[in-house]
Amino acid sequence: MEIAVESMASGVGMRKNQTLICAPLMADTVDQVVNLMHKSKATGADIVEIRLDHLKSFDPQSDIQKLMKECPLPTLFTYRPIWEGGQYDGDENTRFNALQLCMKLGADHIDIELKAAHEFNKFLNGDKPEKCKVIVSSHNYDSTPSSEELGNLVARIQAAGADIVKFATTAVDITDVARVFQITVHCQVPIIAMVMGERGLMSRILCPKFGGYLTFGTLEAGKVSAPGQPTIEQLLNLYNFRLIDSDTKVFGIIGKPVSHSKSPKLYNRAFREDGFNGVFLHLLVDDLPKFFDTYSSPDFSGFSCTIPHKEVALSRCDEVDPVAKSIGAVNCVIRRPNDGKLFGCNTDYIGAISAIEDGLRENGASGPVSPLAGKLFVVIGAGGAGKALAYGAKEKGARVVIANRTYERAKELTDIIGGQALSLADLESFHPESGMILANTTSIGMQPKIEETPVPKEALKHYELVFDAVYTPKITRLLGEAQEVGAKIVTGVEMFIGQAYEQYERFTGLPAPKQLFKEIMGDH
Repeated sequence: MEIAVESMASGVGMRKNQTLICAPLMADTVDQVVNLMHKSKATGADIVEIRLDHLKSFDPQSDIQKLMKECPLPTLFTYRPIWEGGQYDGDENTRFNALQLCMKLGADHIDIELKAAHEFNKFLNGDKPEKCKVIVSSHNYDSTPSSEELGNLVARIQAAGADIVKFATTAVDITDVARVFQITVHCQVPIIAMVMGERGLMSRILCPKFGGYLTFGTLEAGKVSAPGQPTIEQLLNLYNFRLIDSDTKVFGIIGKPVSHSKSPKLYNRAFREDGFNGVFLHLLVDDLPKFFDTYSSPDFSGFSCTIPHKEVALSRCDEVDPVAKSIGAVNCVIRRPNDGKLFGCNTDYIGAISAIEDGLRENGASGPVSPLAGKLFVVIGAGGAGKALAYGAKEKGARVVIANRTYERAKELTDIIGGQALSLADLESFHPESGMILANTTSIGMQPKIEETPVPKEALKHYELVFDAVYTPKITRLLGEAQEVGAKIVTGVEMFIGQAYEQYERFTGLPAPKQLFKEIMGDH
């Protein structure tokens, strides 16, 4: 039995795939589970997984009957033992009896572990209601095996009598997910294939693209049945899950860390409103060359790059925009559809410099030339974003100073673009003149370390304007203290929106929805 999913407008337009969203329900009492069932339906789930092993007290006959009677959605019953990552710690006969009762009382699916499937089949002795589909599952909490091993695993699961194959592995590296996509797309029977952990998030969102039977989405952030599960709300409204199909182009923000990024919120909403068939993901990448080599198909169409990958990205591109080459860093990589080659460019400097210029103009600067001309422009950080701002400020006629934790990195950069190099510690006493500009391009002060700041408050009084590329939180400690001493501040949100305009146009070939971007980030 395939669960029928009607075409529906789930707040995000028509449904373009048959992949189900399953809400795992874990609660102490049956009444709490019933409450969660109704909440799941209201939130947009297609099916619920009832985790019997989480119930504190359980009377199979009356409780399963009540759960079946009260459930407004199709059901999947799981009674997971401790040895497979669950809570059940009793004997197998009791567990098998409960699962058989679920089947007899009308469950749509039950889940049995591969390790127990042979014994369970003997126990059932062929007495299996036609309506109930048996999911045979295997969980690996350590790693993701090779493609060959995964293929063998799927064959063993099918041989164990599975109507639906399910396996969950753990991502050690984001490239592990590619092997799971390969298995999913070639599987001849319905398959649920998940890769656990933050590096495996892509497997949970892109399963409709590769033909997965269902994905798991939680009712609340953090209340997960396995590591890395997104919420139903995120699947539907952040990632436009219902709109993903086999032709959907994949984009994403490559970084480490990356979960704080608001890029998916920005791009996915714009994709949806423009009717562009793309999805934009958080991509936690450890090894960038390996990532590009693994996800080399044209469907992986474009990427934003953030800390710490902007300089390595440049070296991996087949072609680089001359400005990005001068800066020595790219923050945007496009895979050309005609030949698959990677093209890199830098939109950081445009976003940041124009935001700083606007801030100075609001402060009273006027005239045809840039208000940065002749200013002393102090950049904190000599990484990709630091290089971009130093380059952009110099292009506008500013005198550039680079301050970095390690003086040698700062000196390397000033040797290339000119200007003065300092160590970060020197900034405390550095004030050759007043009315300077300060731009922090490091992650100092970013969530969760919001108490940190790169420059003591006392030193900030020498600056006319202070900019911080960090935008989580919007007002960092650096910006808060700059405001207190009377400096004009420009937040990382303005840079973030500015650099996204050109990226969006390069990703889609469509004009950037500037007003929409401002609205989306307005509540940030």
